[in-house]
Amino acid sequence: MAANTVLQVEALSLAAKSKKLVDNVSFSLGKGESLGLVGESGSGKSLTLRAVLGLLPRGIEQTGGVIKSDVSSAMVFQDPRGALDPLCPVVAQVAEVIYYRQKVGRKASRIQALELLEMLGLPDSLKRSDRYPSQLSGGQCQRIVIAMALACKPGILLCDEPTTALDVTVQRQIIETITSLQRELGFAMVFVTHNLAIAAALCSKLCVMKEGQIVEHDDTLSLLQNPTNPYTRMLLDSVLPLPELEGSEE
Repeated sequence: MAANTVLQVEALSLAAKSKKLVDNVSFSLGKGESLGLVGESGSGKSLTLRAVLGLLPRGIEQTGGVIKSDVSSAMVFQDPRGALDPLCPVVAQVAEVIYYRQKVGRKASRIQALELLEMLGLPDSLKRSDRYPSQLSGGQCQRIVIAMALACKPGILLCDEPTTALDVTVQRQIIETITSLQRELGFAMVFVTHNLAIAAALCSKLCVMKEGQIVEHDDTLSLLQNPTNPYTRMLLDSVLPLPELEGSEE
């Protein structure tokens, strides 16, 4: 790998029994860089991400290709409530990750957990009274999941459609939070989404996936201005423009 490259995926292929799900996928990621994997459901985006993490679902195997990385990775999952233990308070969950991954004491783990949650905009009341995931909103739970991923101090943050289940206002807040944290902490990121507008707002490079293959890839601005693949153009056309408001200037 090049000196500045933290992830290299070369000709990755994944299959379930005889059915090919991801076919000859290649991309690279530099230190502090953001890459968006964009495409409709079933295009192989999430499976590619799970292959990078080494967490493929049962029955799916890597049948070809190589994944090279010299740094640790952590994932933010699509369903925050499903990713959290419903029987364990959230501060305790973040502190547990810090305790095991950073090898610090219990007291220091809790202090660091609270600092991380404060950085992510969680309420100060958690310092006084820990809460269970069911007592928090979807956006707050997603911030907890992001905190648990960042508690691993990853070189690469893998995001599997983390805003899909959230309303538009909370989506914007989560995107701004991730962008701010990336600037501050310097991790690289692979962001999986079916929403081209979200990927364009977050990522400097885009890979468009269809039926398990990358059909187009480029820097974000170049791809948005000069898409060459009909599928990419279809994704661009599906991004809804803002409606014209009555009384707005011509």
